[in-house]
Amino acid sequence: MDLGRPEPAETISGLYAEHALGLTRLALVMIGDRESAEDVVQEAFLGLHRRFDRLRDPDRALVYLRSSVLNNARSVLRRRRLPSWFAGTYAPPVWSAESEVMLGAERRAVMEALQRLPRRRREVLLLRFYAELSEEETAQAMGVSRGTVKSTTHRALDALGRLLGENQ
Repeated sequence: MDLGRPEPAETISGLYAEHALGLTRLALVMIGDRESAEDVVQEAFLGLHRRFDRLRDPDRALVYLRSSVLNNARSVLRRRRLPSWFAGTYAPPVWSAESEVMLGAERRAVMEALQRLPRRRREVLLLRFYAELSEEETAQAMGVSRGTVKSTTHRALDALGRLLGENQ
């Protein structure tokens, strides 16, 4: 046993207890349905468990999880867009009756406008303002530079403002 490395089970359990709900919320906003969001997060934690011994820096396990959730959510969205013999093309998520009651009109408008943004812009806004990550943490999760996060955030906010202006 390596005394310098934390135990995988303890580390992963702690990360799950502290971050699973937030990661699930992030996936839910990206994907639009709770079951798929929960599956995406579970896959991320399973991937971390399988690869934990190969992590160069176990302190970066949360960065790995965030990136994995983003990648898994992208895969779900990509699969939804593929033509299928059984289903039509992908449509943006439809808010359930329960969600309609819970969410105010303004929040719904913002969520709908977010869904209309290109993937990268939507992701940067979700990570920065929904998940409340710093520019550096967002850059690490997305695998881009901090400057890219800054410029993408600026462009995304401009585009979101224009989309919301259309709705008024």
